[in-house]
Amino acid sequence: MEAFQRIAGIILPVFLMIAAGYAYARLRGEVVKNDIAAVNRMSVELLCPLLLFSALASRDFDLVANLPLLFAGALIALGSALLAWPVARLFGYDVRTFVPPMMYNNCGNMGLPLAVLAFGSAGLSEAVALFMSCSLVYFTLGIALMESGRDAPRRASLRVFASPMMLAMITGMLFAALHLSPPVILLKALRMLGEASIPLMLLALGVRMMDVSLRSWRIGLVGAVVCPLSGLAVALLLDLILPLTAVQRGQMFLFASLPPAVFCFMMAENYQQEPDKVAAIVLLGNLAALGFVPLGLWLGM
Repeated sequence: MEAFQRIAGIILPVFLMIAAGYAYARLRGEVVKNDIAAVNRMSVELLCPLLLFSALASRDFDLVANLPLLFAGALIALGSALLAWPVARLFGYDVRTFVPPMMYNNCGNMGLPLAVLAFGSAGLSEAVALFMSCSLVYFTLGIALMESGRDAPRRASLRVFASPMMLAMITGMLFAALHLSPPVILLKALRMLGEASIPLMLLALGVRMMDVSLRSWRIGLVGAVVCPLSGLAVALLLDLILPLTAVQRGQMFLFASLPPAVFCFMMAENYQQEPDKVAAIVLLGNLAALGFVPLGLWLGM
C-alpha cells in the first residue's frame, strides 16, 4: 500500500498537469494552440537547453559514474527499435512509421518531471543522461530511417547538432568531462530558468493532444503496448549486465516504461510519414502510460 501511494504521488501530478493543458486548450480553442507555439519555441530554444546544461555542468553530475546509464539509454532505444521491426513486418506497417516512435520515448516532456518527482532534484542529472543518449539515437538512426527509400535528397540529420538542445548537451558534457563548473550564482539562475520548462512542457503536451486522433487506432494500440514492453524487456536484460546504482536502476526502468514522444508526431508531420498513424501511436501510448509507468517505477524501486 505504501509503495502504491508513493507511485501515485509521483505520477498523478504529472498527468494532472497534462490534463490541465488539454482542458484549457479545449476551453479556449484555437487561440491556445497558436499561443503555445511561442511557449514551445521558448522551451526548446532557451529553457530546456538551460535545464540540460545546468544539470550536466553542476557538481552533482559525474560523467564517469553515469557512463553505464548513458549506455543503457542508447541500448534501450536501439533494442526497442530492433524488437519493433519484426512487429511492424508482422502487421504490415511501414517500418518508417512504426519504428522511430518506438526508439524515442517521452523522456523530455514526461520523463524529466517524473524523474524529479520520483528521485528529487538530485536525480535530474541521471534523467538528462538518459534523455541525451536517447536523443542521439533518434536524431541519427531514427531520422535516417525516416529518410530512407525516398526519391528526394536526404536532409542533413547532423544539423540537429547545431540545435540549442544539442549544443547545450555537448557543452554540458564538456564541462562535466573537464570538471568545470560555472559560478554558483550563475548556475543557480540557469537552473531556476531551466526548471521552469518542466511544468511548461507538461502543459504544452496537454495542448498538443488536441491535434491527435483515433482514426488509426489499431496501429496506435499496438504501438502503445510495444513501446514500453520492448523498453522494459531491454532494461531487464541490462539490469543483469550493467553495474548500476539503486538510483540509476530506478531511473533506467522509469525511462524504459515511458510512452512514445509527442515530438515523433511533429517529425512524422514534417516528413509526411503517415502522421495520422504516428499521432494515434502517441495518443494511445500516453494514455497507456497510466499503466506502464507505475509498472516501470515498481520494477525500479
